[in-house]
Amino acid sequence: MYAIIRSGGKQAKVAEGDVIDVEKLRADDEVTFTPLLLVDDSGTVFSKRADLANAKVVARVVGDSAGPKVDIFKYKNKTGYRRRQGHRQKYTTIEITSIVPPGTKKAAKKADDAEKPKKPAAKKESAAKKAADSAAKAEKPAAEQAAETSTGTDEEA
Repeated sequence: MYAIIRSGGKQAKVAEGDVIDVEKLRADDEVTFTPLLLVDDSGTVFSKRADLANAKVVARVVGDSAGPKVDIFKYKNKTGYRRRQGHRQKYTTIEITSIVPPGTKKAAKKADDAEKPKKPAAKKESAAKKAADSAAKAEKPAAEQAAETSTGTDEEA
């Protein structure tokens, strides 16, 4: 099984047990990536965004390192223009510990937890309350409703 992950604007093909360098991450122990593409052991390819939302790639941070030194030298002839600069990219070394494909119990449980609505329950109660209020208004005689509306307009005038 392998997956394509994105980190630092670059993509990498990873399998369980791989050790790769990615651009510097602010993480201590464990990092989770959402794959861009996943191929399981049977050769099934998962590439739809909805499927991949339930999948994950878990990696352990091994350490930090620095890439090779890059020397930058700018020069223009006969003008005395010289600029010297250097750069050394910082990397985080990670080891891929597991790839969880979509449809497994771990991935499904995590997706269900993420999809559970917390606020809509309150909206349903308010909708039920509105329905009860409108039913109560419907039960009042027409004379009382007319008195309420006429009282409201007299006070405003």
